[in-house]
Amino acid sequence: MTSRGQIMFKRGCYFAFAVLGTSAVYAQIPARSLITARTEENNRVTLRGNTRSEAIAANDRGRLPDSTKLDHMFFLLQRAPEREQALVSMIDQLHDRKSPNFHKWLTPEQFGENYGVGDADLRVIRGWLESHGFTVNLTYTSRMMIDFSGTAGKVREAFHTEIHQLSVNGETHIANMTDPEIPAALAPAVKGVVSLNDFRPRKMMKRVVKPAKADFTISDACGFLTGLRDTTSSCEALMPADLATIYNLNPLFSAGISGKGQTIVVIEDEDAYSLGDWSSFRKVAGLSRAYPYGTISQTHPGNCTDPGDLNDTTDDEVAIDMEWASAAAPNAAIQVAVCADSSQTFGGLIALENILNAPGANTTGPAIISISYGESESQNGATQNAAYNTTYQQGAAEGVSIFVSSGDEGPASSNANGADSTRGITVSGFTSTPYNISVGGTDFADSYMGTQSTYWSPTNSAASYGSALSYMPEIPWNDSCADNLIINFLSTYYSSNLINGFGPSGTGLCNTYPFDTTSALLTTGSGSGGPSNCATGAPSTSGAPASGGTCAGYAKPSWQSVVGNPSDGVRDIPDVSLMAANGVWNHFYIICMSNPAEVSEGYATPCSSPVQDWPGYGGTSVSSPIWAGIQALVNQKTGERWGNANTVYYAIARSEYGSSGNASCNSSLGNAIGASCVFNDVTQGSIYLPCATTGSGTSARLYNCYRPSATDKTSDYGVMSAAPMTFPGLAGPGPVTALNVTAGGSGYSSAPSCAISGDAGSGATCTTSISGLVTGLMVTANGTGYTSGAPPACSLTGGGGVGATCSASVNGSGVITIVLQSPGSGYTSAPTCSLTGGSGSGATCSATEDTGVTGITITAGGSGYTSDPTCTLTGGGGTGATCTAIINGVTSLSPQAYPATVGWDFATGIGTVNAYNLVYSAAWTSP
Repeated sequence: MTSRGQIMFKRGCYFAFAVLGTSAVYAQIPARSLITARTEENNRVTLRGNTRSEAIAANDRGRLPDSTKLDHMFFLLQRAPEREQALVSMIDQLHDRKSPNFHKWLTPEQFGENYGVGDADLRVIRGWLESHGFTVNLTYTSRMMIDFSGTAGKVREAFHTEIHQLSVNGETHIANMTDPEIPAALAPAVKGVVSLNDFRPRKMMKRVVKPAKADFTISDACGFLTGLRDTTSSCEALMPADLATIYNLNPLFSAGISGKGQTIVVIEDEDAYSLGDWSSFRKVAGLSRAYPYGTISQTHPGNCTDPGDLNDTTDDEVAIDMEWASAAAPNAAIQVAVCADSSQTFGGLIALENILNAPGANTTGPAIISISYGESESQNGATQNAAYNTTYQQGAAEGVSIFVSSGDEGPASSNANGADSTRGITVSGFTSTPYNISVGGTDFADSYMGTQSTYWSPTNSAASYGSALSYMPEIPWNDSCADNLIINFLSTYYSSNLINGFGPSGTGLCNTYPFDTTSALLTTGSGSGGPSNCATGAPSTSGAPASGGTCAGYAKPSWQSVVGNPSDGVRDIPDVSLMAANGVWNHFYIICMSNPAEVSEGYATPCSSPVQDWPGYGGTSVSSPIWAGIQALVNQKTGERWGNANTVYYAIARSEYGSSGNASCNSSLGNAIGASCVFNDVTQGSIYLPCATTGSGTSARLYNCYRPSATDKTSDYGVMSAAPMTFPGLAGPGPVTALNVTAGGSGYSSAPSCAISGDAGSGATCTTSISGLVTGLMVTANGTGYTSGAPPACSLTGGGGVGATCSASVNGSGVITIVLQSPGSGYTSAPTCSLTGGSGSGATCSATEDTGVTGITITAGGSGYTSDPTCTLTGGGGTGATCTAIINGVTSLSPQAYPATVGWDFATGIGTVNAYNLVYSAAWTSP
């Protein structure tokens, strides 16, 4: 029963104060009318940022017939600013143990009544839709979403945009060609149409890497290691028993904390091929007998349209989600929640809306949801981004923990499943809201370190097929040629000339055959992370927020504060991570998937086949449902639902990492990591990606990409940078503004001549200077006892010069390579190279010195340049010196996007987890 009182504030204002039994206590904000003017069709506003980048003339195949039915479109509404502020405050209180509203989760009815759009505005909006011939199917209980249907002709007439047929990469689609419009009078209460196209979000899964036959692989072996360091290279495919060993789930299971009484929902837009695959997976993995309370069901929330099994080659996503959620919480109830895609709306969003608006959603409804889909913020569009933010916000208010895959394309979500990045740093709008837990991806470092025998048994358990021996070092998942660890490995075991990802052929891995092919390492495949940068607004170039425009990211939530997280003012992802690799370092997950269509395509084998023949997968599609399963164990242990669990995760991380990190929780320690650590801090590796132009001229310039070696802008690959840049030509024709020495060369007796040529400009001139510089390093003794987590420090002293620096890399036991980071200048003899500290001893090194080009100066900038001209160095008696010229651009290498570092980082967020320590953390029970 609802009782009401009044509280009087100064100035004589009264606000109703609701006391809802054991429910939340909050100041009620009256639902004032936002639509106050008459609806005039000739006075309109444009809803910017709601046109797909594919909606261009080159893809256009003509207007969709007016009679074409468009069903279950979503009209997203907008609450009054004061109600939005009140809701944000309420959600904070619901997650604040010190608040009287702590965990007094709202019902869908309370959410709609107190924080939705008012009745008067709803009547006007519904009336406007119906006046244009649309059918209003449903106004959701949240009072924030209207489901309506109509035709392409009615959309054109009402929203002043045409729906056209498109042909994109051989696929047929439909989409609006321009941003929709609505009467200006409606704008205060309307965000817009969630989607006017049939482009669907991506499944965040990656099939196992199958290397092409090349001189660095053997096709019947695993990963790219075979034939290099390792004569043979075994795959370490994960089964549930391995997961339980590595992330310390076994003590929880032994204590009876295995998910009993908990429900985990996985959101899908097609049915599982067979729920029997889940049962077969559990039986083979040894889960069925040990954890008999685990169940599987398939529902169609709100009696939505059942898509059935599409009998195509996409069933693997459903299998991944339902099987690996159960691996982490084997006694939990797994619910596959499926709604069919409508002509315009993703079925997963329909399912999510129906779940969160069902009666009792805050008590008897599922408390944990996993979503393994995504699309970049800038491709999603402002309204669709707002739809997920609004929906997740409702979930958090109802106590629902929503886990969402961060993505499988590093910081380049607009270039998902691509060879390289061309649109700059972008993140998925499905995972970047402040109200969900964003789950990234890692890989294991044993293969890189050469310590497989330390962490894996040579044989599998007969009962569960497990073979992992303990927790092991982790690195960010990255399949690409830009990754520093892959470069270090191939520099040692393939060619010592390979020193980075962006250099020319022979030194830059991404430009060196056979690695510069999509069948090898030219890919964006990696765990995603980055800042929210286009949740609202629209970019000048579709899909590329750095191109300019009105893009802005979500504001940084108050709970996202921990060492390593940048003071960038925006929401950053991911929050947490888990193993998500698809085989580049030999690690991946396997699933039971019996769909004959998948079998015929070679993506699966019947589940009756030997388990070693089952298909392998990676991607954050796997890490998200596993994290959902881990949270189910927390919920079981505490007897509560936790809503946005990030509020607790980050509090734990702040305590564990302090102000400078916690060396005992460094993941690189592997099985020696601290026994009390909740999070495993991943500190080596990166999610660096290759980048490239896709055309020529000003319009094709890269965003956030540094390519110091580039000479042919249509073919060379660089590595993404985290720093916003001004790129050649964007500011119009101009002078040369910077010159860089990209290689110092050797053997020079006098300064070489410098010339600037090419492009439309003229008049630029330059001079050079020479001095002694360090030209090479060599390991003269490897030493013993070194580990990758504690390499020795490399230093260069003496020789009369300054500025030369170096670093050492360790693979297994012994220093394996030394990298010259800067050649310095002014040397008259070779400096002394020293290797000190670290966990081992006995490593030594030497350096060589010669005279090379160390300086370059612009004597005249010239004018009229529209792209970087060519810089050439000739004469002087030496060889090998090179340079680049830049207009309107950067003058030095910017930070690459992004390395793993101490504490939080864009590559892995807080890190991975010791599940036992998380579940038993005092943070769940104390302020």
